[in-house]
Amino acid sequence: MPLGIVFPGQGAQSVGMLADIIEVHPKVGRTLDEAGEAMSFDLRSAVLQGPAEVLNRTDITQPALLAASVAIWRQLQAAGAAPVAMAGHSLGEYSALVAAGSLPFADAVRLVNLRGQLMQRAVPLGEGAMAAILGLDDDDIAAACAGIEGVVTPANFNAPGQVVIAGSRAAVEGAAEACKAVGAKRAVMLDVSVPSHCALMASISDEFAQKLADTPLQMPAVAVVQNVDGATSKDVDSLRAKLVAQLASPVRWTDCVAALLQAGVTQVVECGPGNVLSGLIKRIDRSLKSQATGTLAGFEAAIELLQQEPGA
Repeated sequence: MPLGIVFPGQGAQSVGMLADIIEVHPKVGRTLDEAGEAMSFDLRSAVLQGPAEVLNRTDITQPALLAASVAIWRQLQAAGAAPVAMAGHSLGEYSALVAAGSLPFADAVRLVNLRGQLMQRAVPLGEGAMAAILGLDDDDIAAACAGIEGVVTPANFNAPGQVVIAGSRAAVEGAAEACKAVGAKRAVMLDVSVPSHCALMASISDEFAQKLADTPLQMPAVAVVQNVDGATSKDVDSLRAKLVAQLASPVRWTDCVAALLQAGVTQVVECGPGNVLSGLIKRIDRSLKSQATGTLAGFEAAIELLQQEPGA
């Protein structure tokens, strides 16, 4: 049963996430403490106690989700997890790189903390927006966006019939209405603080690239499928370039899952809070089994699954 590991991005966070797991498996909480030390912030308190307005700040959300995901990964790895490939959705790509031995954990925490700061700075609060478009083909969504004045483009190709668009608020609202007019089942404005993965993020690319250039990075020991093209990188320069491009380019999650299937993956474990990616995987290919780990029951089911594997 070839294993793939996937890591969630922003939107998976909630105050109290992992609390039931930490109560039974205290080692999980130590990774939150380690991350807090790296960024000189009480991250464990923000994760477990909130308040939500602090945890939902993108500069806190990003290191919090990375730490939560890596915390669970460490326990899965100790239980014998030996994936043939990994992928992460947006921010989750950094969790995947940490898990694959490409990016040191403390450096990753500081890097995504800065990434969040830069993303928030790129667009004043309230001026950007994102919307989920349901039940419409990708090409029709792209065409609807192209017909709107202003910045709005597909940002997340999450699954067939589920695409998120992003850009300036007025343009996103106009594109959402245009999508409904040509047959979308629903167009839902999302509660986000920044319009990720669109041209409005291009202004921060250079500053982020400079920070990334100073961050230790090596080729991953396990294949990591990257968001911008649904493919792995052949060298570190390509790896870095794709991480920078990811800021202003759409997340091609459907292609990432297809790449996991191409690598022979038949069982996926979603490593981190929530179960969003497991739901998307079912929409993409129902033959691909998925196990979420965001609750104690799910976490322990994943551990049990791994311990049934030969050699685990």
